[in-house]
Amino acid sequence: MNTYSSYKDSGIEWIGEIPSGWRIEKLKYIGNLYGGLTGKSGKDFNNEDNPYNKPFIPFTNIFNNVYISSNHFQYVNIKPDERQNRVIKNDLFFLMSSEGYEDLGKSSILISEIDELYLNSFCKGYRVNTDDVNPLFVNYQLLGNTHRKLISIEGKGFTRINLRQDKLKNTYMFIPPLQEQQQIVDYLDKKTSKIDKLIEKTEQKIELLKEQRTSLINTTVTKGLDPNVEMKDSGVEWIGKIPSEWNTISLRYYLIRVGSGSTPRGGGDVYSDNGIPFLRSQNVHFDGLHLEGVVFISEEIHQNMNNTIVKHGDVLLNITGGSIGRSCVVDTHEEMNVNQHVSILRTKESLINFYLNYCLVSSIGQEQVDYNQTGGNREGLSSDNIKNFKFVLPPLQEQQQIVDYINKKTSKIDKLVDIESKRIILLKEYRQSLISDVVTGKVDVRDEVLV
Repeated sequence: MNTYSSYKDSGIEWIGEIPSGWRIEKLKYIGNLYGGLTGKSGKDFNNEDNPYNKPFIPFTNIFNNVYISSNHFQYVNIKPDERQNRVIKNDLFFLMSSEGYEDLGKSSILISEIDELYLNSFCKGYRVNTDDVNPLFVNYQLLGNTHRKLISIEGKGFTRINLRQDKLKNTYMFIPPLQEQQQIVDYLDKKTSKIDKLIEKTEQKIELLKEQRTSLINTTVTKGLDPNVEMKDSGVEWIGKIPSEWNTISLRYYLIRVGSGSTPRGGGDVYSDNGIPFLRSQNVHFDGLHLEGVVFISEEIHQNMNNTIVKHGDVLLNITGGSIGRSCVVDTHEEMNVNQHVSILRTKESLINFYLNYCLVSSIGQEQVDYNQTGGNREGLSSDNIKNFKFVLPPLQEQQQIVDYINKKTSKIDKLVDIESKRIILLKEYRQSLISDVVTGKVDVRDEVLV
């Protein structure tokens, strides 16, 4: 790609040179920051019968989109005499709080004309007030790698990362002439649209592979490996027929141990950078333990929490929150402990742990997780809920054959998912780098011809 004919020193070490015809401004000098909804309680939101309902932009709409989607508004009670900041076309919005640094300060822009629209209270709005600055260009520049990294390092916090508005307002912007801003926007709209379509197709492929994996597990843990085997009624309507040598069981009779962990006295204040890994729900995934970002506790605390020590071969099951029902087998001998959002299931010899895990992963397991949530206990799964789970159980030798078969088949599917997932990562990295290079003048796209 072409570069500009001449550059000048930006005077800012981390950016280096910018095109000679560009200028530098701080965000606060080209627009105004404003707040979202104030003075609202839970009863004011998403009440279908309220005559004063008005649309507002939720947090997730900003998180998921470059351009705000008018299909994903929520509703809030706004009375006629209320003084709330209204959102208008070409306003930008920022995530001022996030669980991770990489999402902090993420921006999005409204390009639709909406009659009356408001902003959620956890984000900030921004309105460009300078005629020679295109808000669409500003949004793209803020989405590039350079500005994403610059903004994220300003975050502070432990459990949630927060961005102070004075830090955001002092962000440097690199402004080309107005016509050139529009050329850059047009170029990036077309280029990123093509990349996004590739990402979407790849995500669809991954979903199909995951559906194939789930179907394989469902069929195998309910029907076995022999398609010609004699079948019998399971006695449970939602399970249907099962091989004649299998039995329908309640999980309580096949577990040595079932119970959740606990949080050490002092909570997050006692976590350390080394010691005994302390597993939380974010560490438990269907494909095994994810120990990136794991926290640690001291040996002394670990021993004082003797009842929640994790052993090799335990099945861990998330019992609260958005990841409820996610499970895996502990396939390591490393000493670990677990918090109250995760349950430890320790099986008797008559139930192979990996077979149990595949049952939990299957639709039979996940439907029982869902049922026990919506059946009155919205706080999560209790030990009694789990003990009452019903599965179908083949003889021990057949359990192992099923585990070996599923391992072999899912391993191939998982490799394909991994390849496609890496493709998405590379596409997203390319997208970010492209945006950053274009909006900071590293490349010149004014004469680019797009088919």
